[in-house]
Amino acid sequence: MPTYEAIKGVLKSIYWKPTIIWHVDKVRVVNPLRTQTKGTKPLVWGGGNSLAIYTFLHDVEYQVEAHFEWNEHRPELANDRIDGKHFSIAKRMLEKGGRQDIFLGTRDCQGYVEPCEFGEGTGAYDDIDELGFGLMFHGFDYPDESGKDELHSRFCHATMRHGILEFPRPEECGARRFIRKMTPKEFGLGENILPVEKEEALL
Repeated sequence: MPTYEAIKGVLKSIYWKPTIIWHVDKVRVVNPLRTQTKGTKPLVWGGGNSLAIYTFLHDVEYQVEAHFEWNEHRPELANDRIDGKHFSIAKRMLEKGGRQDIFLGTRDCQGYVEPCEFGEGTGAYDDIDELGFGLMFHGFDYPDESGKDELHSRFCHATMRHGILEFPRPEECGARRFIRKMTPKEFGLGENILPVEKEEALL
């Protein structure tokens, strides 16, 4: 199953500014979950290659329902909170396949995005009442989105019902683990962040 953080990474590759925070509401699994094993020769730190065997998901297709909210921990970007324009840019970037390369989890797993109607078509798990996946990694609490100078990982109990996995909001995840101290990157409107109207004019 794709994690909340992996899908959020795809959304940020489609369109992102520090003014907004993407929230993944639910994911529908369209194709059957299958894997394939490949032998690779990853680079070794210091030079040379090693041999490794990796297991990848094969021929995946997901439908995603998500939305963005204002990042209240970025008061310096309050004047950039223009929802209609952000929504329009995000929609156009989705139609173009995203602003950056799309990949799930690692760059080895290249993907493609396009607009869809959530729930359309036939899914491999539509007739299965419930599939439990146990405790699952949900995502990271980054300091610029949590307001704390700490990095945490969070976990949730994942259950797919009729092919749809509904994610809890980050603040609803009860299991967390402290990773390390971390400070957010500083942004300034008109400095290293363009106002949305100027950014839109460049598209």
